[in-house]
Amino acid sequence: MSERRGKTTVGPRHRRRRTALTVGIPLALTAAVTTTYGTGLGVFGEGAGQTASAATTATAATKATTAAAAPTWAADTADGFASVNSLGQNGTYGGRGGQTVTVKTLADLEKYATAEEPYVIVVAAAITMNPVGKEIKVKSDKTIVGQGTSGQIVGGGFFLGTGVHNVIIRNLTIRDSYQGVWNDKDHDFDAVQMDGAHHVWIDHNDLRHMADGLIDVRKDSTNVTVSWNKFSDNNKTFGIGWTENLVTDITIHHNWFRETEQRNPSTDNAAHAHLYNNYLQDDPGTTIKSSYGNYSRGSTKMVLENSYFQGMNNPVTKDATAAVVQRGNTFSGTSGRNESGGTAFDPKSFYGYTLDRTADVPALLTAGTGPRTTIGTATTPSTKAAAATLTVAKDGSGQFTTVQAAVDAVPANNPSRVVISVKPGTYRETVKVPANKPHVTVQGAGASRKDTVVVFNNAAGTAKPGGGTYGTSGSATVAVEADDFQARNLTINNDFDEARNQSLSGHQAVALRTAADQVLLDGIIVDGDQDTLLLDTAAKDRLGRVYVTNSYVSGNVDFVFGRATAVIDQSVITLKKRWDGTSAGYITAPSTSADRKGILINRSVVNGDVSAGSFFLGRNWHAGGDATLRPQTTVRNSTLSAAVKSTPWSDMGGFSWKNDRFAEYRNTGPGSGAASGDRPQLTDSQATGQEVADWLGTWNPTA
Repeated sequence: MSERRGKTTVGPRHRRRRTALTVGIPLALTAAVTTTYGTGLGVFGEGAGQTASAATTATAATKATTAAAAPTWAADTADGFASVNSLGQNGTYGGRGGQTVTVKTLADLEKYATAEEPYVIVVAAAITMNPVGKEIKVKSDKTIVGQGTSGQIVGGGFFLGTGVHNVIIRNLTIRDSYQGVWNDKDHDFDAVQMDGAHHVWIDHNDLRHMADGLIDVRKDSTNVTVSWNKFSDNNKTFGIGWTENLVTDITIHHNWFRETEQRNPSTDNAAHAHLYNNYLQDDPGTTIKSSYGNYSRGSTKMVLENSYFQGMNNPVTKDATAAVVQRGNTFSGTSGRNESGGTAFDPKSFYGYTLDRTADVPALLTAGTGPRTTIGTATTPSTKAAAATLTVAKDGSGQFTTVQAAVDAVPANNPSRVVISVKPGTYRETVKVPANKPHVTVQGAGASRKDTVVVFNNAAGTAKPGGGTYGTSGSATVAVEADDFQARNLTINNDFDEARNQSLSGHQAVALRTAADQVLLDGIIVDGDQDTLLLDTAAKDRLGRVYVTNSYVSGNVDFVFGRATAVIDQSVITLKKRWDGTSAGYITAPSTSADRKGILINRSVVNGDVSAGSFFLGRNWHAGGDATLRPQTTVRNSTLSAAVKSTPWSDMGGFSWKNDRFAEYRNTGPGSGAASGDRPQLTDSQATGQEVADWLGTWNPTA
């Protein structure tokens, strides 16, 4: 929005480049993730159990589909100040309970967004605003959510006027109302503008290249939460205030600001502004130079926690009348003003939240912000059969004290989902979900995936009580042999100590083994060293699909391996040093059948505290010397750290990787490289056949 009141700027101004920008698909996400990485809804949420799907449902090109099934997200509610009960509105849940419609045209989007009734509006196409700069006047009780990355608003945005409340805007790309003037004072073309609205949740959007603000929260708007958004390619990015009153309560968490000049955000006369776990990035050599980062203006009271400022000019500034209380922030390569002072408030007196480690923020946000790959549809909560729930608690407050006891209680051949809710704690045990117990969800009940840990320390060479050793597959802390299994919001670990067991033959130590189809791993940590994550199938001739999303996987040798058809999407792959402190290893070791898809790493981050050029992306595992196998790993649209070798693939067992299926596509970061005989790259045409949907087929992972 254009500035209405006289404002001073901090730091030098930047002249916008004059060349036009290319528009279209958002930049590939450049790092990896987890879930709420803090509060209840991460990518989409710590403990929230959000989903992604492999395919979208086609609808008529020019008509909205009414009476559609509600998206899984339709039951989600906001965190932060948008969750607070005030002004007659208890939290923010959007159009939940209203009709779900799918729209592909401007007319349909405007029809439902401006209706008096509640709606869940699924945007399933790129919708161009006419005229340019048009802002649809959204009414109360609406959820507007993009269907995968296809939901885009081009050349305009949304306006929420006085009294409008209970609105959710999610998973959209809103872009390109820019009119060629960098410091544009004539075109008030925002992505989202609020003038006196309340209880608004803006989450997981890609907002960029607008004539004015990406988000403007104005004129006593309050109870607003802005989370997991990607802000880029803009001047006046995110403004809050334009009022003399101290009314606005706003939470801003887990947002990535990159290539943005000012208002990152600028917060003027906010009663309570809580900013945490945000990533503000200004890389050298880029065309847009930051003027300032977080700015507390007027009489604002701001609490700023565990955020990461990289290369920013004037990263934190305040007026003499404003307050900034800083805790746990990191400043790397910043310059200019970095200020704090005054007294603010305790956010936990308003709502609960959990901070992510500041050091994790860049990786979490560069892959976790913005729209998710796809969303599917599921039956509405009112018609969906309720899942049976079994509770596990170490302190005896649940039905069971071990996870395995809860699994044992699931009836054989159960026809519908059973949720095993595991209260926070460390559960030192092995867990096996047998093939005759499908539809099981094991879900941590804590605020963070780190709160609930299932851990054991068997290795391949560990002696079994009845004689012999466990072997690699038998060493798993958690073994899943049942179809339609889900794990959410927890940590699965194998803490076998190689350094103290050098005399033991067989150091492979699996944290999680899957040998089933339709396995969803959402918002978890899988931690180990060698052979951490074994993604297998029930038999050589059986399909085994696994979808890993919003998760962390760590290890050093072949730590993602097996013959499953597996996708690791929007996640963090962390490289670890060997037991003796050396850096060397392999990420993947697929043993794919010739007629199957192997391992796809998509929109993720590969990083870790290891030496440069020390890790291969993978090697070809012909299990048992089987020459008929065609191992496959594709790594695409991901960020690779300098730890990745310039020749990233390796032979294994006498088989040349060049005779198998290994490729990259549009990776970034210091570990990426150009196409060569040692570094195959997919063409654009080939890449269209190596998408997530190609791996998962007709399966849409849902809650």
